[in-house]
Amino acid sequence: MSDTCKKKYTYFITGGGTGGHIYPAIAVAEALRKDETTKDIYYIGNPKNMEHDIVKKAHFKFLPVKVSGMPRKFGFALIKWAIELELANWKALYYLFRFKPNAVLGTGGYVSAPALFASNIYKTPYMIHDCDAQPGIVSKFTAPMAKRVSLAFEDSKHYIHSDNISINGNPIREKFKTLTKQEARQNLMLDENKITICIMGGSQGAKSINNAALNMLKKLFENFDVQVIFQTGAKHYEKTLEDLLKVYPDFDKNKNLIVKPYFDDMVTILKASDIAVSRAGSLSISEMCACSIAPILIPYPYAASNHQRKNAKSLLNQGACLYLEDDETTGDTMLEKISELLNDREKLLNIQNNSGKLAKPDATLQIVEQLKKVASGE
Repeated sequence: MSDTCKKKYTYFITGGGTGGHIYPAIAVAEALRKDETTKDIYYIGNPKNMEHDIVKKAHFKFLPVKVSGMPRKFGFALIKWAIELELANWKALYYLFRFKPNAVLGTGGYVSAPALFASNIYKTPYMIHDCDAQPGIVSKFTAPMAKRVSLAFEDSKHYIHSDNISINGNPIREKFKTLTKQEARQNLMLDENKITICIMGGSQGAKSINNAALNMLKKLFENFDVQVIFQTGAKHYEKTLEDLLKVYPDFDKNKNLIVKPYFDDMVTILKASDIAVSRAGSLSISEMCACSIAPILIPYPYAASNHQRKNAKSLLNQGACLYLEDDETTGDTMLEKISELLNDREKLLNIQNNSGKLAKPDATLQIVEQLKKVASGE
């Protein structure tokens, strides 16, 4: 074996703020951890964001940088943010000097900016992955200097300036490949043969989705023999339960209904599901496609650059989802969309098949191989 093959590499992974930036980074980090050429992995993130707990739970070394989203208006807040970003850049530069990674991977969000900016200064090669049909500001800004650019959507190529772009899809956890629907339903103590519907508003929850869901659940169970998994989001949980009790007093006696603030193991939830009512975050879409789910997508209307609507429209154009605008989302319209699938099993199957065709199960492996080439100087 040559000396090149024996060389081991150290990596910095960075990205945060939302699950859509964090979980792809974790998927790549976990795959790198199993690779025999990996020496060490460090995750750069904001200690006040959700990436801190997720990274710690996954047992990776965490390097903190304090940085927040850029204010949209000029004023004291913008000046304060600029100082905060400059300090974070210096902190990231210190980490590069101390740990000397061979390559850096950024998965987007403002949290990834300091490590990528510092990498340019320190001349450490880096790769970026953007998960949305409409790439974020950090991705657009750093792509021209990146050694490689990985994208989830073909559509996003038009927004990125780079000579080395790969359409890989989003990296997802290995468990999506190995867990079966039967095992997932057994783990949740659900009936293995009933149509299962997941209702979720992303990692933070969504008030409009929650309100519509609680107002249609009773009628849904009166009309259909189904199972429902309802993730409210932690901050909306108490209020959702309180309102649900008013319109569906006996909901807690329904063994076909699971209501939780948050599920740590979304792989099992999605693998158990046939239909999902969801926001249109890119990672959620990738995970639903990996499970051949029929999604009913309700884009978050205030997402940066309207990227969730673009994600959803991309699927809609390929016959891989049903679509509902946030301001049109009520108990009646949500029930109408779900009923459209439950009353027409052929339509349900077609959307599931189209969704499954969009899955890119080898995305993680491809990104890891590309990142290894960046680290080795290829």
